[in-house]
Amino acid sequence: MGYSQIDLHISEGIATLTLNRPDKLNAFTGTMMNEIIDAMDRTDADDSVRAVIITGAGERAFCAGADLTPEDGRAVFASGEAVETLSDPRVRDGGGLLTLRLFNSKKPLISACNGVAVGVGVTMQLPLDIRLASENARYGFVFARRGIVPEACSSWFLPRLVGVSQAMEWCMTGRIFDAEEAQRGGLVRSIHPQGQLIDAARGLAREIADNTSAVSVSMTRAMLWRIPSGAHPMDAHKVDSRAIYRLSKGVDAKEGVQSFLEKRPPAFPGKVSADMPDFYPWWEEPTYE
Repeated sequence: MGYSQIDLHISEGIATLTLNRPDKLNAFTGTMMNEIIDAMDRTDADDSVRAVIITGAGERAFCAGADLTPEDGRAVFASGEAVETLSDPRVRDGGGLLTLRLFNSKKPLISACNGVAVGVGVTMQLPLDIRLASENARYGFVFARRGIVPEACSSWFLPRLVGVSQAMEWCMTGRIFDAEEAQRGGLVRSIHPQGQLIDAARGLAREIADNTSAVSVSMTRAMLWRIPSGAHPMDAHKVDSRAIYRLSKGVDAKEGVQSFLEKRPPAFPGKVSADMPDFYPWWEEPTYE
């Protein structure tokens, strides 16, 4: 699939997805949503991809929010048509469709926020695993100032990342805040000069790609995102136990031990497409015990 509003570049095990509407400050449209989702399908299916970096084109903005008048006419928000039930698919929030797909990624996701990120520009970063920012990054959960509410599943993601009190403050005030406040609040891992941001993100992605099992990382990502929502540590114990049992008998565990004993870098042969534990995805089984 050729893309018109994003770029996807894959090199040496790292995919870089760039929101590419710099003349519009990379504003979000329905087309961009569909293209990102398609790119996630491609990176999940490509065993050569070990990590995905998401950034914006230019030096002004990561994404300045939803384009309310997209040139292609594809709506980001629900249509204005009357519906008989709120379960109608036309009610579904486009930002939420995107973040749910990002949440289900089998590969680690790293945000390199290179400028302004407001509205969906910030909420789309919440399901990413690690968030880096440039010195000129600005964030804003501006929904209350627009007469709406946080979207893109951010009422689920944001409190888990920064705590309820911080999430409340940012969402209730709707103010724009800088990268330093984002870092203090736990939204951002580190801040970098604009010219060094992508290199920092690639360095982190390289550390993952060069030293870890793709299967282990994919399974760990699913566990850390899902298990903390359980009601009891027994929920974690059930998954931990099965994962350790299955993976310890796999090819990557053998290579991990052998490379350690031989004091050499590991060369893990396992593939996400073929070697995930047989009970994955466990959360789709309603009778999981």
